Amino acid sequence: MSNNYGPDYVRAIAPYQAGKPIAEVAREFGLDEEAIVKLASNENPFGVPASAVQAMNAAAAELGRYPDAAGFDLKGALSKRYDVPADWITLGNGSNDILEIAAHAFVERGQSVVYSQYSFAVYALATQGIGARHIVVPAKNHGHDLDAMLAAIEADTRLLFIANPNNPTGTFIPAAEITAFLDKVPAHVVVVLDEAYNEFLATENQFESAEWVKKYPNLMVSRTFSKAYGLAGLRVGFAIAQPPLTDLMNRIRQPFNVNSLAQAAAIAALNDKEFLQKSAANNTAGYQQFVEAFEQLGLEYVPSYGNFVLVKVGSDAGAGARVNLALLKQGVIVRPVGNYGLPEWLRISIGLPQENAVFIAALTKALAE
Repeated sequence: MSNNYGPDYVRAIAPYQAGKPIAEVAREFGLDEEAIVKLASNENPFGVPASAVQAMNAAAAELGRYPDAAGFDLKGALSKRYDVPADWITLGNGSNDILEIAAHAFVERGQSVVYSQYSFAVYALATQGIGARHIVVPAKNHGHDLDAMLAAIEADTRLLFIANPNNPTGTFIPAAEITAFLDKVPAHVVVVLDEAYNEFLATENQFESAEWVKKYPNLMVSRTFSKAYGLAGLRVGFAIAQPPLTDLMNRIRQPFNVNSLAQAAAIAALNDKEFLQKSAANNTAGYQQFVEAFEQLGLEYVPSYGNFVLVKVGSDAGAGARVNLALLKQGVIVRPVGNYGLPEWLRISIGLPQENAVFIAALTKALAE
């Protein structure tokens, strides 16, 4: 019996492929969970900051009540941090939720969405999920070609995604290039600047995009607490945009999309500068550890500005899957990116020094085989 439920464009979606959980790899290969190293999902290797754990413990007493649907305290903390009014902020169940809400809020079925080749898979999923038309712009050096993206905008384009730094390639666009781009984007196109990895940028590359929102009414900046802040399991993200955009977002947003523990933990993490600095320092050292190993192994890699590195592990289309399997058998979980059209490559999250060392040893052995 054929399944004719739902629209064709929904049935055509290939579900999002998450990184393999540690427990699944342990079962599949008969390994000890404690010995497995997971460098697949760009998580913070330090886990949840102690400040956030304390905040969640305090908030647990009220779990019999619904969370604050308006997120008053969290929006207040974000408003203070980014110097924007609280009603310019939309909270999401992770920044993934923000991207999905934006697609539903701004784009009608059949209209077009512009994004880059080799950019975050959710841009394609969000576009397809509403029956919109994809305009995928070829990448330039594995990153965004802003001139080509500008030229690709059509009369029915309503949304354009930019990831900076970009996942899964790690490329980065300097501030001056983005503002020059925003100056030229037609007013009817909402630009979502997805900055999930912003906190890992070196000081000389940092800029405050929240200030741009004050100048560009069609700009939305998206951020997350899942990466540098260590709250991936709680799912907290947010967007900053002017009220005409946030008003539409809040008409679509589920009323209790960010739970009570997540809101409490996010406020604590946002103000935990010591944890953020520790995470950034570990990331810088780990990146150098990876780069030195890749160069010693003679492997091509894309210079990264995030907390991961994209590395080419062979010249044939089966290389990524083959090396990935060899790593899994050794208890190391990384991320194949064949679904991005990069079958010869693997994306490796930066872990603790000892985790990175385990991966490098396992990769060396896998390549030798």
